[in-house]
Order: sequence, then structure tokens, then C-alpha cells
Amino acid sequence: MAPVSEGGTDALLPDLPKGPLQAYRARASFCWRELVLFLEGEDVLRLKWATPRLLRFQKAIFSALENDPLFARSHGEDISLEKYRELSFLRCKRVMEYSLLPVEEMVARPLSVQTLIACLGMYDWSLAVKFLLHMLTFGSAIYSSGSERHLKYLPKIFNMDIFGCFAVTELSHGSNAKAIRTTAHYDPTTEEFIIHSPDFEAAKFWVGNMGKTATHAVVFAQLYTPGGQCHGLHSFVVQIRNPKTLLPMPGVMVGDIGKKLGLNGVDNGFAMFHKVRIPRQDLLNRTGDVTPEGTYVTPFKDDRQRFGASLGTLSFGRVAIVGMSIVNLKLALSIALRFSATRCQFGPSDGEEVPVLEYQTQQWRLLPYLAAVYALDHFSKSLYLDLAELQQGLMGTDQGARQAELGREIHALASAGKPLASWTAQRGIQECREACGGHGCLAVNRLGDLRNDNDPNCTFEGDNNILLQQTSSYLLSLLACHVQGGARFESPLRTVDFLQAYPDILGQRFTCPSVDSCLDSSVPLAAYEWLVCYLLRESYQKLNQEKRSGSNDFEARNNSQLKDDAVALVDVIAPPDFVLDSPIGRADGELYKNLWTAVLLESRVLERPSWWSEFSVHKPRIGSLKSKL
Repeated sequence: MAPVSEGGTDALLPDLPKGPLQAYRARASFCWRELVLFLEGEDVLRLKWATPRLLRFQKAIFSALENDPLFARSHGEDISLEKYRELSFLRCKRVMEYSLLPVEEMVARPLSVQTLIACLGMYDWSLAVKFLLHMLTFGSAIYSSGSERHLKYLPKIFNMDIFGCFAVTELSHGSNAKAIRTTAHYDPTTEEFIIHSPDFEAAKFWVGNMGKTATHAVVFAQLYTPGGQCHGLHSFVVQIRNPKTLLPMPGVMVGDIGKKLGLNGVDNGFAMFHKVRIPRQDLLNRTGDVTPEGTYVTPFKDDRQRFGASLGTLSFGRVAIVGMSIVNLKLALSIALRFSATRCQFGPSDGEEVPVLEYQTQQWRLLPYLAAVYALDHFSKSLYLDLAELQQGLMGTDQGARQAELGREIHALASAGKPLASWTAQRGIQECREACGGHGCLAVNRLGDLRNDNDPNCTFEGDNNILLQQTSSYLLSLLACHVQGGARFESPLRTVDFLQAYPDILGQRFTCPSVDSCLDSSVPLAAYEWLVCYLLRESYQKLNQEKRSGSNDFEARNNSQLKDDAVALVDVIAPPDFVLDSPIGRADGELYKNLWTAVLLESRVLERPSWWSEFSVHKPRIGSLKSKL
């Protein structure tokens, strides 16, 4: 580890306040400052950014928030949904005005983007998510999926002259992106695309920032050229509101979906498009384009390569959620372990009470999550850098087979990493809440908010269980190619290369002679590799057995699962609809009609936020903060 004094890091990592925690700090076997430098160091994270500069960046963010009255905490105050969303929007705008992260820094040092989101999220996830959706999800999609003709949008994004959202999910389809039903038909007579929602089930739904504040959306739709040929899912820039009035554009019905379990500072919304015409140039054309005459062109040899390359855009949200989940677990553990080190209960009959951290049960419930957060934090940062490599390759001339395969691999890693991180955080935060006893139930101690704000991470950007199936499909496709054609197990990031020893791994047996030898990191790694190979073999054999019996691919997967008596068994225990009071759980089973009716009743579709008129007149602005990096 680097000496603490290098680069003046004492000023960046000042002494912690003296107090009851000092006894535990004195017993530590390492210097906490040195570990900070090591974990954020260039050798560990492949950074081009020196650690002191990264730490200065973090400190600049925290100082800006702490010294600005707009970010003052209001503990114990229950604010309305409308007020919370107003604050989130104004705070997002203020962060943009600070110019903490110029675009050239974002491109040159991509991990700084994750750092900014993490710092904002530690303050409030609604702010962080609102900023992320506008600046990164919306802005990054235009930058990485578009071309030079789309660069005109970037200054408007940075100045918040327009405010963006990312519209993939529909009322009836989320994880199954290929089944998205919004259409974009090209009209060569006017050189326009016609964006259309065929029915209410195709309404864009759950879209963050769309409910009240977004003026533009990156909309995913099935692209059709003259003659009716469909070229699959593509993304388009679509204006949904007038930036000056926030009223919907002609042909666009847009509204808010209401209060949620968490992240209520973010206005999630819905939109339907009735034959909305947009210029041909607003197709984000990095992976495919349409000529003025209506001919579809793409630099990729086949649809598989094109879709593989486009997975980078879809993977961004999942990779971001990995980092968000880890931050939530960091916060929960910081609260629970500091509490455990100072909360004293019981002890020797003739002595003082001892901190509950001394009890093995408290250690067993918290320390595994502390270990997990260190491992997952490194995985998150490494995966983010891999995704940045993919996007930078797409921005250049690297659009070959390796780039497509890299997109598939990152998609598989993100599809497994998001469930792992969000589920670990979900269970860890709950354990932290329980480990703090009654004090963990106090809202002021924040564990409840962390749990509620993290919970959507298990669903947003794809349900966790479905995402795991996407990773398994990736692995099964590699095994099929190996078995049928002798192809090697190879991938750009080398995450599957160990499978080349597939038969030998399955032939291994556990041979550790003692408990101490199990502490060698190679032992659990070998066990993990064996388990992956075993499950891969069993799944492959089960699927092939189903196919040989006449089942197609879809049926083969489903026949390996559970379910015919479930609805009848629920009918036995369910109360009347009036009591159950859930649109998606009504006895008539009219899922989308009931949900759509409920949303329309709750949402005043054409109404702007009540605070918008005052905001648009006064246009509050502050001087830009020149971050001292």
C-alpha cells in the first residue's frame, strides 16, 4: 500500500472524530487511509486517474452539497410527493450548474461518472437517479448510439434546455425487449418516421423522468421500411413536451403513474404515441440507418452482430444498478456496524455491558455482507470500465465480430451482476435493519429509506430471475457450440475461458486435508468452477432431453418448471376485489385494462407540475462551481 502522506492525502482523509468508536479503531490491524488509497489505486482499477485526484473529486461533490442551502436536510419533516419531485428537479438542475464533470472528463475517465452517481446517491437516490436518467442514460444513449448529426443535442442536455428520459419498457413488455410493440414506420415521401403505439398495452410505462418533467425521450421501437419489412428494435429521439410550457406535443399522451414504494422523488410516467412524425435524422443510427429513399443499411454482417453491439446501450442501466446496490449496502453497513460497536447490552455478571458487535450472532449476520461489499465494489468498477471500452469501440471503427461478442459478454455479466448485487443489498439492508433492533425502525436512522429505495433495483432494467436466464442462455449457447463443433470457450474479457477445462473440472473431487487449507482462495474458486460446469451440464442435458421428445426451445425450458394449480389455490385464499384492492390482482384477470384504468384515474394526464409556472418565469440560476481538482 502507498504511504499515507503521498499527495497530501491527510487533508483529503482527515482524522475521524474522537469518541466511543475510537477503541475499535485502535484495535484495527491496518491503517484505514492506506486501504482507501489501495482500493482506489491505479493498479487495482486500471485507472488513468491518480487516486488523490479522485479523492479530491469526491470531496468537491460532498462539499458542494453540504454548503448549498438547497441540499439542507429536513429530518422528521414529511414533504408531499409534489414537493419532493420539485426538490429533486431543482437539485438535479443545481448539480448540472456546478459543472462538476465536464464531458471531456466523462469520456477520458469513465469511472468518474460512477463516482459522481455514487456520491449523489449517498445523499439521496431520487436525485442521483434523476440525474443519471437525464445526463447518462438519455445523454449517453444519444452520444453512443447516435452519430455526428446528433451532437446538437448534447449542449442542450448539459444546459438542461431539454430534459430527457429513456423509454424501452411498455405496459405489457419489459424484460423481453425484442417483443416491444411500439412501431416506427418510415415514410420516404416526407423523410420522416411515424412513431405509433398500436394500443394501450404498447404504452411506454415506468419511464423515469417522463411523468412530469421530461421534454424528450429516447424511444425504442420496431423499425419498418417501405414494403413492410421489420428490422428489429431501434432507438429514436422523440420530443414529448414543449420545453417552455411542458405541455404534451401533438399526438403524445403523457402522464405520471403515481406514488411508488421508493424513489418517489423521481416522476415515473407513461406515454402513448398516435402517429407522431419525427425527422429521419432522429433515428439513432450507430448500428443501423435508413437512407432518404427508405433503404436500411448497417455496418454489421448479420442481425446477431448488430444486436450484440446494441446490447451495450441496454446494459448501461444494469451496470449502473450494480453500483447503486453496492452503495446502498455500504451505507447500511456503515450505520449498522457503527451502531453495533457502540450499542452495549449484557456482559459478565460482575462487569460492564459489552458492545453487541462482540457477540458472534451479530458478527455472523453482518460481517459476511461487509466482505461481500468489498468484492462486489471491485466487480462493479471493473465491469463499468469494460462497458466503457465497449462504448468507446462503437464510437470508433471497431464494429467487427469481437466488438459484438464483447457486447454479448458484458450483457451476460450485467444480467448476472445486477441480480447478485441487488439481492445481496436487499438482504443485507434488511439484516442491518434487524441488527439495529428498534432503533433500526426509526425513520431518522435511514435504514427504511435505504431498503425502500434499493428494492426497485431488483426489478428495474429487468426482473432479476429473468436476467439470470439471459446469462444462462449465453453460457448454454457457448456449450452447444463447443459440443457440436469443437469451438473453444473464449470471450473478449476471458470470463468463460475456464470452461475450456470443462471435462477435467467435472472429474475433480474435493481433497482439502484440513480446515486451514480451505482458507486458500483457490479452494472456493475451484468449487465454484466445478459447480458452474455441473449445473451447465445438467441444464444442457435436460434441455436436449426435452427437445428429443418433440418440444421446441421455448417449451423445453418451460417443461423444466412449476404451476397448473396455482390460480385455483389462490382463489381459495383471496378476499373479494374490494378488499384486495389491487388492479393487477383482480379476479377478472384483465391485467392491463385494470392497470391502465387505475393509472388514468390517478394521473392528470395533461397537467404540468404545480410549481412549473413559477420556475419557468424566474429561471433560478447560480454561478458555476469551479471544482478544484
